[in-house]
Amino acid sequence: MKTSIIAAATAAALASSLAGFATGASAQTAAPATQATPAQAAPAGKGQAPGSEDRGGWRPSPADRAALTDARIAAIKTGLKLTPEQEKLWPAVETTLRDVAKERAARFAAFQAERKQGAKPDAIERLRDAAKGLNARAADLVKIADAADPLYKTLDNGQKRRLQILVRQEMPRGPGHKMHEGRPHQRG
Repeated sequence: MKTSIIAAATAAALASSLAGFATGASAQTAAPATQATPAQAAPAGKGQAPGSEDRGGWRPSPADRAALTDARIAAIKTGLKLTPEQEKLWPAVETTLRDVAKERAARFAAFQAERKQGAKPDAIERLRDAAKGLNARAADLVKIADAADPLYKTLDNGQKRRLQILVRQEMPRGPGHKMHEGRPHQRG
């Protein structure tokens, strides 16, 4: 029973982490730009990377997100040090991670396009949008957990421990999880 609970928790953590990083881990990822805005065309200001906007920080391009997704998937695979038998189970996990990343990027692009065309949503509409997003994210997590489960069942204790470490590096720590100089941001 304890092993099943640990396996389920780790699979959920893996799914959450991988789904999150697959598209930048937040709703702040940008949809593919068709034309540069004046802010994007101008040189980046102090502390800003190219492609950032006045109201936010760095906005990864689709190429940036793809490169980061590739790197994170490779890091997990490398860190696990899969056996030849486990290698046979890896493609299903990787394919699912990439599919989920593409689906999330498409959902976000549609969300951005909808927001650009309509009026600012009221509180109830924002709640409904949040619920839709959570439902989609939950479905993504189930897909990843289902794809990762056969592989997870073959991991030895060392691999499971490394997986937990690799996954924790990507997981948000809950509300206000952003850190600044080792301390949580203070609000107010």
